[in-house]
Amino acid sequence: MAKIKFHVAVTEEALKALNTYRKAERDREDGWIAERRQELLTPGMSRRAAAAVRRDIRAQVARMRRSGEFGGTRDDIVARAVHEELRARNLDRKWPKPPEGETDAPGRPWGTPPSQPMGEGGYTHRVSVNLPHDLGDTVRRAAYWTSKAAVEALQDWADRWGDGIDVTLREAERDGIPAELALLVAAGRPSAPQSALEIRDQLRAQILTTGDLIRASIERVTGTSQPEIPDEAEA
Repeated sequence: MAKIKFHVAVTEEALKALNTYRKAERDREDGWIAERRQELLTPGMSRRAAAAVRRDIRAQVARMRRSGEFGGTRDDIVARAVHEELRARNLDRKWPKPPEGETDAPGRPWGTPPSQPMGEGGYTHRVSVNLPHDLGDTVRRAAYWTSKAAVEALQDWADRWGDGIDVTLREAERDGIPAELALLVAAGRPSAPQSALEIRDQLRAQILTTGDLIRASIERVTGTSQPEIPDEAEA
């Protein structure tokens, strides 16, 4: 089955909780397998019969993973949680295909800062998750269309007020524009008043990223505390 890989920044607490949950599920699964083998593999059984029993047990485990009775791999655990998170937000639907290249760019959507800084007190760790292609594609499309209006408004805001020196320099470096030229252009813009900054913050709060969705899914399955998703993204 084709997969889509996501690299998501998380807190140390969330990563530990996810790994602990996975280990507990694996221990429970191993215990069930051991009990079934002890029950069904009898002394004197032929090698062919014993192999058939082990094969049947493996098939049962696979079915129980698919149904959610067993946690399965870490990817399985997160995938089920992502399904639940999408349904809870009313985002588990058929979304139109975004414009070519819109969902392939690395990082957060245009104009948005990290929702919590890397480093002490923030996202200090990363987790890689492989989701089934259809599910991963739904995550990408849901994040894109949910955020589209706010992203476009942020682009208009930046055209009017600029992004600030740090963002201006990062964008210039990415686009191959000399830093001196970018700073010169930025200096010619008027400073944004407090009311405009508040509007920018409100728009940023409406952005929903793939990382936001997967972090919320990990929180859902582990009970760990992650940054709050704004109410506007849950509508």
